[in-house]
Amino acid sequence: MVDSDELLRAKLNAETGRLGWKELERHFARGAVIKVASGMDLVEVALHIARDDRPGIEAWLAAGQIQRASSDDARDWHDRDARFWAVVTAPWVLVQEVTESPSDSPL
Repeated sequence: MVDSDELLRAKLNAETGRLGWKELERHFARGAVIKVASGMDLVEVALHIARDDRPGIEAWLAAGQIQRASSDDARDWHDRDARFWAVVTAPWVLVQEVTESPSDSPL
């Protein structure tokens, strides 16, 4: 039997996708963008937010591992036309900036 966390994790994983700053900008304008530090599992963070795991979320906030996107972030992302991995956990849009390594770049 599959537990509810596994089902939710699978659903969130299936809903994760790439998007650019232009698609993210309107969500930022309504104050709904949460940055997730690189190295963290975006889907795992979304699962904890969906499950309203306050102690875990507060610990990540205190450590700076997740935070609301700031105006400085928005300016930087706009200037670079940044790309992101994103997943929605209403009302939030969780994002991790895509950082391309040399092996990810087209030849």
